[in-house]
Amino acid sequence: MRRRSDFTEAVRRGSRSGRTLLTGHLLVPAAGAADEDRPPRAGFVVSRAVGHAVVRNKVRRRLRVLVREYLSSLPRGSLLVVRAHPQAATASQADLAAELNLVMNTLVRRQAGALRR
Repeated sequence: MRRRSDFTEAVRRGSRSGRTLLTGHLLVPAAGAADEDRPPRAGFVVSRAVGHAVVRNKVRRRLRVLVREYLSSLPRGSLLVVRAHPQAATASQADLAAELNLVMNTLVRRQAGALRR
């Protein structure tokens, strides 16, 4: 995901789940929406508060590897935004994976509940 409008839409209209290291935003399109035929997409927000450019890129790469595992389980057309908090810079890969797992489980559960209504 690269367009600002996609990030904005996911953050404003999607459900949110936050933890110490990460915050996730997930937007699942309504049935019959135009975006429903697209594959799920993910974007990452790693601000300067996380560290200098090398640190930010390292965190982004580590998150990209972890998020790949979840994309296939998301509904088509979904938009996922993962925001790294400053503590993510010093966290281990196992800690990031555990936090992302908790965030994703919460987001998927909330979106499933919203789709049933």
